[in-house]
Amino acid sequence: QVQLVESGGGLVQAGDSLRLSCAASGRTSSSSVMGWFRQAPGKEREFVSRIRWGDGSTSYADSVKGRFTISRDNANNMVYLQMNSLKPEDTAVYYCAAKRSVYSTTYNYWGQGTQVTVSS
Repeated sequence: QVQLVESGGGLVQAGDSLRLSCAASGRTSSSSVMGWFRQAPGKEREFVSRIRWGDGSTSYADSVKGRFTISRDNANNMVYLQMNSLKPEDTAVYYCAAKRSVYSTTYNYWGQGTQVTVSS
């Protein structure tokens, strides 16, 4: 099992920045990819970004490319999401997730989420 705990959410104004953190614990060696997802009120959960523990390769949703940066700290089992130039449409609950296989589309472990609210 892998436990994930997000932190760093809050209320900011449009154009501001926030950094989300995700602390992974437990059998972290069983996870190969870490991802960030978000869910806005009344909408489905959507992919934001992901990073591989091993080679650090990353991927982003088109809506956040150029504004968000995902990074990892392997030594401390931490993953971060630096969010710049925030927009009101970025308002959502942000979830950290982990999956065991780089080839799978299924994320096996999820955190409880952290709220990000961007005011205009």
